[in-house]
Amino acid sequence: MDDDKKEFLDSLTELEEGKTYNFKCYPGISCFNACCNDLNMVLTPYDILRLRRGLNMGSVDFLRQHTTMHMDADTNFPEFHLRMTDGASRNCAFNTKQGCSIYENRPGACRMYPLGRATRPDGKGGVCEQFFIVREDHCKGFLEKDEWTGASWKKDQGFEEYTANNDRYMNTLARIRQAGGPVPEKMGHMAVLTLYKLDEFQRFITKMQLFSRVEVDEDRQKAVMSDEEATLEFALDWIELMLFHSTPNLKAKGKS
Repeated sequence: MDDDKKEFLDSLTELEEGKTYNFKCYPGISCFNACCNDLNMVLTPYDILRLRRGLNMGSVDFLRQHTTMHMDADTNFPEFHLRMTDGASRNCAFNTKQGCSIYENRPGACRMYPLGRATRPDGKGGVCEQFFIVREDHCKGFLEKDEWTGASWKKDQGFEEYTANNDRYMNTLARIRQAGGPVPEKMGHMAVLTLYKLDEFQRFITKMQLFSRVEVDEDRQKAVMSDEEATLEFALDWIELMLFHSTPNLKAKGKS
């Protein structure tokens, strides 16, 4: 977890396991859409996969139109943020009077609001998660009667689909930091292609004949080239193999 995120979460109230809170957001509530402006939202690779697919956009066009990017100093990996509209209010481009125009494919951070979520390795190959309540002065949703735990809200909002990809990516970044810091610049640029430009990565796989370099059965090859969820899973394997020289789900040919 980076220092800024840790400081933010430390300022919030932890929602302990089994404890509940009240919340509901809906058209007609007085604060509707107020939380969708002036955001500093990091988009994960899976966020971008879902947004692009919902908008039927190629990766290059989506990243150019809807994101800003910088290379994280601690890892030298790309960090993409959702681009706000120009002007003083800095609105989310997908925010309308009727609500979110991309609601079905909204980013994970939008799904979890008003909760923040933090994870840490559990020592068994998985993660432990903590939930924190984000209370903003404008939000009236906490006055509603609907009651939730962290786990029930996560399930209701469809965040479970995001968990595996997001947690694995965060774990990769944590391993980079634990290994002593930023990766070479070339590897950072490779991460842009492999993780955030999955359609371009599919073409790269063919051009560079990547499947000839690693042990990948025919069924997985077909999935990687036709299903971007499978492409992202392979991309994470490929990045870990390049960075750490081993990963449980992918082996270089000739390696035992």
